[in-house]
Amino acid sequence: DVQLQASGGGSVQAGGSLRLSCVTSVFTFVNEYAVGWFRRAPGKEREGVACISSLEYPYYADSVQGRFTISSDNAKNTVYLQMNSLKPGDTAVYYCAVKRGLSTTFQEYEYNYWGQGTLVTVSS
Repeated sequence: DVQLQASGGGSVQAGGSLRLSCVTSVFTFVNEYAVGWFRRAPGKEREGVACISSLEYPYYADSVQGRFTISSDNAKNTVYLQMNSLKPGDTAVYYCAVKRGLSTTFQEYEYNYWGQGTLVTVSS
């Protein structure tokens, strides 16, 4: 099975930045996987935030476009989510997930493996 370890969450003030990391146990691109970041805010459904693969351009939710950047370091088997200009509305538990195939999507049912969440809290 694919193992995922997400980290980097914390508490910041609005306007601040955080970088989340997702270490995977697979060579994400070589083995034709895509990686996504999702989040679940208090009282809300989980939603897609960003996803990446070697085949397609990174894909972002409208709410984070221009503020968040997803990237990968294949040598470290790690996918990052750089979050800038954070807002209180970004407060959530963030999850990384891996799917087979290189299409980028926020359809959760397509993701085969999920990491544990990491909490991001943004105060005003």
